[in-house]
Amino acid sequence: DTCLTSPNIAISSYNVRYVVLYNGSLPSGDRGRRKSRFALYRRAKANGVKPSTVHILNTPQDSKQGQHSISFTLSRNQTVVVEYCHDNDTDMFQIGRSTESPIDFVVTDTSGGGKESEDPSIAPSTISRFACRVVCERNPPYTARIYAAGFDSSKNIFLGEKATKWKNPDGHMDGLTTNGVLVMHPEGFPDEPRQGLWREISVCGDVYALRETRSGPSRGKLAEGESSALRDGSLVDLCGATLLWRTGEGLQRAPTLRHLEALRQELNASRPQCPVGLSTLAFPSLPRSHSLEERQPWVYLTCGHVHGRHDWGQRAEGVQDPADVDGSVTRRECPLCRSVGPYVPLWLGCEPAVYVDAGAPTHGFVPCGHVTSERTARYWAETPLPHGTHAFRPVCPFCSSALSTPGWTRLIFQGPID
Repeated sequence: DTCLTSPNIAISSYNVRYVVLYNGSLPSGDRGRRKSRFALYRRAKANGVKPSTVHILNTPQDSKQGQHSISFTLSRNQTVVVEYCHDNDTDMFQIGRSTESPIDFVVTDTSGGGKESEDPSIAPSTISRFACRVVCERNPPYTARIYAAGFDSSKNIFLGEKATKWKNPDGHMDGLTTNGVLVMHPEGFPDEPRQGLWREISVCGDVYALRETRSGPSRGKLAEGESSALRDGSLVDLCGATLLWRTGEGLQRAPTLRHLEALRQELNASRPQCPVGLSTLAFPSLPRSHSLEERQPWVYLTCGHVHGRHDWGQRAEGVQDPADVDGSVTRRECPLCRSVGPYVPLWLGCEPAVYVDAGAPTHGFVPCGHVTSERTARYWAETPLPHGTHAFRPVCPFCSSALSTPGWTRLIFQGPID
């Protein structure tokens, strides 16, 4: 699991959540090493590694078998191999698309709307098979650092002749992966969160400004004084999936599923009504928040008026919302205020880790209709995530749908008339 589910967290725990994509679970269900969130605990035995010796070889086959190493191919006849030795003070966790045993957490691409890419032959994945590794200190303060690339089944990281690589002034080799591993460290998360700058992490864990394009041949400028150490709220983008890191301390202050369920019950207890049909609306229980129900609340996203499901108000011209790629969201005219826009069902946000507070569910993301607190809606609507080769856009943290501007709407519920 990508996070601790109990508030009684041992101080020796460190936690990462692979979220910002799914509303509490994968669409096809969490299973094995492939799930919507993961918890990192102190291993029974350290498995970390650290650089030891460097060799310049005529052929990569000359490297020692069974030992962790990073191979930098400089030319057809020359390879620099950096061998790694065991490190008793760290634990290593590897993340990537591969299902091979060295990968601890398997991640897959996700299109907008929280849909998994099940068939890579239809849309080839941009996530590396061995995308990155997180190295955690086993002793206080349990610092966790992110590194680009992971060791494969032969315990090697291989940077081919065309890969971006270089020798640093101190003589050690370093490089970048094809599509890069990008990181954004926020300040003050979650109390007063402020977005940081997106940076790229090298294979050896140094921090650089972004390349001109995602897979450009030239590295960015070294970000002096910046660190690859993850902090509460750090985002790690793998070009196809975005990870959210939450610390054990941060999760203790985050809302729990029990709290979100209490907010749902409190909202339903207020008996919100459809202002036209006068039927009582109710949000379905959190585990069932994946299929439409009869009393499901719907909203006009332009104005925020909440209604029940109905068929009136469709525009005669049948104009669709520009953000609607599958034709399922038609533009409607709100019966209360006559504003025209998308009309969608509302879904409660079920993933506690993406909340920045435990506030009431008063705002909905546009255009997907996921409901959350005001502060949470504002934070994610102002947090652009990498998209494509050089673009950035804010997305819903519960389903990864691209958000419009401003990205959220305040929900206006009508209480019972009795």
